[in-house]
Parts: sequence; structure tokens; C-alpha cells
Amino acid sequence: MTKYGSFPGTRPRRLRTTPVMRRMVAETRLHPADLILPAFIREGVSEPVPVAAMPGVVQHTRDSLKKAALEAVEAGISAIMLFGVPEEAKKDAQGTVGTDPDGILQVALRDVRAEVGDDLLVMSDLCLDEFTDHGHCGVLDAEGRVDNDATLERYAEMAQVQADAGAHVVGPSGMMDGQIGVVRDALDQIGREDVAILAYTAKYSSAFYGPFREAVASSLQGDRKTYQQDPANWRESLRELELDLTEGADMVMVKPAGPYLDVLARVADAVDVPVAAYQISGEYSMIEAAAEKGWIDRDRAIFESLTGIKRAGARNILTYWATEVAQKLRRSPFTS
Repeated sequence: MTKYGSFPGTRPRRLRTTPVMRRMVAETRLHPADLILPAFIREGVSEPVPVAAMPGVVQHTRDSLKKAALEAVEAGISAIMLFGVPEEAKKDAQGTVGTDPDGILQVALRDVRAEVGDDLLVMSDLCLDEFTDHGHCGVLDAEGRVDNDATLERYAEMAQVQADAGAHVVGPSGMMDGQIGVVRDALDQIGREDVAILAYTAKYSSAFYGPFREAVASSLQGDRKTYQQDPANWRESLRELELDLTEGADMVMVKPAGPYLDVLARVADAVDVPVAAYQISGEYSMIEAAAEKGWIDRDRAIFESLTGIKRAGARNILTYWATEVAQKLRRSPFTS
């Protein structure tokens, strides 16, 4: 008791006194099933190739990717999202290798499905940027601009070959107008109503993609500001959300995650479908770099960042730490 009598009468700190108390009253919990692992498969390599800007992340061989998928199953995460890295000589203006049934991404989809069956959701990035010699997410017109409607025709073909290769879920990520409706129609036309669509609903033109472009050996010329969203806008995201749902999206995503938690929260409040967020390469690399310098506690920073994304409304999180975090959660579900 202070000289002011019983003041303060309400003491929130009582609910923070011990780890068990904090665990009991925690409002947000991470679970391995929340997590999705993005993974890169590179054509023509005999050993995994480290991504210099993303310590701990590699461009997989076919064999190492299958091993990573099995580890993901054992860790209890829900899905793996595959990105293909073809040989440079195979890139062209149309991204032809992206729709080749024997292209590296389709080969990887078949490999992983054969390895894990339905024990892990196998997702595929549905975009042309890894496969075009100009690095854009679509085909270009005569003036060098991304041609929205011509690109949709390529996305339709991509959806069909990815479904045939074994994808449970396709993730159209190019931010073309009408992409979800076209992909849904293309899948339904070949009797693949069972393949789900994870819509990259709010994908921002972000400075945090830099390390990813190394990971996919991007050939990007220029920028993507004419089709990815302006970081200054959030109402635009709700418009994109409405369109994606009308066109048939099964799940929606906000990307990047950390810098756009306000957008994520608004999207999560607006819908009753699962909402995902992608903790992208730059978010990963910043934590790894600061931890390597000894400036932050690596594990605490990882879990805090993921908890913040979950608290903002994400049901699922794509993160390069997915398997590592899931393994730690299985050993100790309470990490605070």
C-alpha cells in the first residue's frame, strides 16, 4: 500500500508475473500449422547453392528440395511454396519455360508431390518473372510495357501445367488485373476445380524484395511500379480484395508482411476467407544481419516478428524460417 491508499487498484502486471501466467493469458499463439515455407529450386546444379543475401537459404537441387519437403512434414508445417530458377539460357521474352511441362518448376512440383503426397500442401508461384529474360511478371508490348491481357493468357496456361504437375494450390503473384478469374476459369476447364488459389491480393512495390531477386536470379530491367501497389495506399488493397474474392480466390495474401501490418489488419477484418502474409526476403535478411552483428537476439526477434504478423490477422505466414520455427515450437510451444 502506498501513501495514496490502495491506489492503483487495478494492476495489469499481475498477469505478467511468471512464464506460466503469460502463457495462460496469451492472446496470440504461433503454431507449426500456421507456417508455409518458400523454397527455390534451381536447374542444373549438383549441390545446393547458398543465397548470399539470405544466410541459411539455398537454391535447392531436386534431391535437396525433396529432403526439405520431408523436413517440413516432420516439423508439422502446412505447406511449401515453390519458385523455379531455370538456366539463364532458357529464359525468353515470353517466359516459355514457365509453361513447359518439363520446366524446372513443373519438375519440382512432381518431385515434391511424389515425395510427400498429401502430407504437405504443395504450392506453386504462378508468375513469369523467374522465366523471362527481362524479369517482368508478364509479357511486354511493343513499347516495353507489361501487357496485362496478353499476360493473362500466359497465366492461364501456367495454371494448367502447374495443376497437372501436382500443385494443390497456385499463387498468382503478378498483380495483373483479372488474374484470379482467368486462372480459376483455366483450372475449371481442365477439371481441376480441386486446385485452390492463393491470391496475392495486396502485393506492394517494395524495397524489401532485393534479396529475393538474388534467390531467383532475376533478370529484372526497370521496376514493377506500374503493376505492383504503391506503398502509400491502403484503400486500393480493399478494392483489390473485393475483386479477387469476386473472381474466385480461396485465400488472400498481403506482401510484404512487416511493413504493411496495418493493411493486413484491415484485410483480415474485412473477410471470412483465410488470410496469409508473406514475411519477405528483406525482412528475413535484416534480422539475420543484425543478429550476426550481435545487435539483436536472433531467436527472440524471429518469434516477435512472426507473432506481430499473426496478431495483425494472418492465419498463415510464409516465412523462410518456417521449418526452424516449427521445430522449436514442437519442442516448446510457449516461447515468450
